[in-house]
Amino acid sequence: MLRLRSVRVVAAAAFVMALVTVAAQALTFPQLTGRVVDEAGILDAATRQSITDKLAAVEAKSGDQIVVVTLKSLQDTSVEDYGFQLGRQWGIGQKTANNGALLLVAPNERKVRIEVGYGLEGALTDAVTRLIIQNAILPRFRTGDFQGGITRGVDDIIQVVSGDAEEFKRRAAQRPDSVPQGIDAATVMMAIFILVVFVLIIRGSMNSGGPGARRRGSSGPIFIPSGGSWSSGSGSSGGFGGGGGFSGGGGSFGGGGSSGSW
Repeated sequence: MLRLRSVRVVAAAAFVMALVTVAAQALTFPQLTGRVVDEAGILDAATRQSITDKLAAVEAKSGDQIVVVTLKSLQDTSVEDYGFQLGRQWGIGQKTANNGALLLVAPNERKVRIEVGYGLEGALTDAVTRLIIQNAILPRFRTGDFQGGITRGVDDIIQVVSGDAEEFKRRAAQRPDSVPQGIDAATVMMAIFILVVFVLIIRGSMNSGGPGARRRGSSGPIFIPSGGSWSSGSGSSGGFGGGGGFSGGGGSFGGGGSSGSW
């Protein structure tokens, strides 16, 4: 009984902390309308269509789902945090493979990021994504050529996931500034804390048996945090082309990738 009470106290404290964090960092996300979401309006129709066709071909061949998004604003958060949360919110990549990636551009803040799903981290390593940003994207962005930079970045990402990962890794290793990029300590500690609390809550639920305890298969929604919002666990897990449109497949992200600025 004492153990269960302690679990509930920890869970309650974690819940309050989560609410405060969500309230402080709540973000709004553009709607996932296609493989190119140009919220910032920096791509013309021909470029959007060209990129869309390339990404659709990759997805049809390998299942890898890559999305390009340009933003009006990062909403006072970092491009790393926004990219991570957006990838999870949209569920880019297949749920069973987590093979999604985002090329995210925030022209007003002059930031760019390649956010990588778990399943593509072996190919699109931090060093490789940094190489793509530094060599293919930023030189063009610095001259105001957003369309050229995004197109070239997409081409390089496609080349990596289509089988040229080792060549890009070799080139990345030769860069003098090729150093691993990690997640900051605060983010790591927060992730560990949330994971521990989640495990404690699950264990508390499992150990609080009795006639009134909820069991698997019982009705009613389960609410879990997803990105910067709350969503019901009783809903659909998403999929490719649901209802004839475009959607994520339920893939997950762990913060892998690289960022740049110009």
